[in-house]
Amino acid sequence: MIDSEHIALTGWYKSSYSGGDQGECLEVAPGRPDLPVRDSKTAHGPALVFSHRGWTAFVAAVKDGHIEA
Repeated sequence: MIDSEHIALTGWYKSSYSGGDQGECLEVAPGRPDLPVRDSKTAHGPALVFSHRGWTAFVAAVKDGHIEA
């Protein structure tokens, strides 16, 4: 985990699959060698950082039903 304030050089983008206006949104900061992911409710809080390969594998596992979303 890292402090999300040190990432914002490229900007944060909300997932189109998140909970909309209920504040249940994930945000990502693409354009880096790694992929930071944070909770939009805690914009100044920590971010989880994934390798692109790790994030792709995680999303595929959720889509395939191996991990419950």
